[in-house]
Amino acid sequence: MATLTRTKRGEPTSGTKSVRRTLHFRTRGASLGLPVTTTPQLIEQLQMGLSFEALRALESNSGLDVLALATLIGIPERTLARRRSAGRLAPEESERLLRISNIFEKAVELFEGDADGAVQWLTTPKKALNGQEPLQYSRTEPGAREVENLIGRVEHGVFA
Repeated sequence: MATLTRTKRGEPTSGTKSVRRTLHFRTRGASLGLPVTTTPQLIEQLQMGLSFEALRALESNSGLDVLALATLIGIPERTLARRRSAGRLAPEESERLLRISNIFEKAVELFEGDADGAVQWLTTPKKALNGQEPLQYSRTEPGAREVENLIGRVEHGVFA
């Protein structure tokens, strides 16, 4: 069994083997641990509000911490503490979380299952997005659509 030691930047140190974490998501919302497979079921879950565990699942899958994800979807720290206690997100927070998870899932697909590579790409500023990071740009619906378009262009070899 090889042990993996990483530097602060996440690079393997000399003499160790690199282990690539590979993920594949079959359905929309799978990175949130959602068992739903149809759009009506997904809408119903969003209207009820996703469980706090959905946020934890995205944390686990992406490697981004809960506080960073909460900031992305517009949940202040004190509200996050209340959501943790209640065990459920509000419907509008749930919808924003699903939007971020969709972008993450598409980026993982772009990077052929390499979640770490996808997160690095999502957190690096892009000229095509006015110098903003794709995850930050995805905080709004129009921004997320533009990130999806960029992912599609990269998939097809059209760099902009």
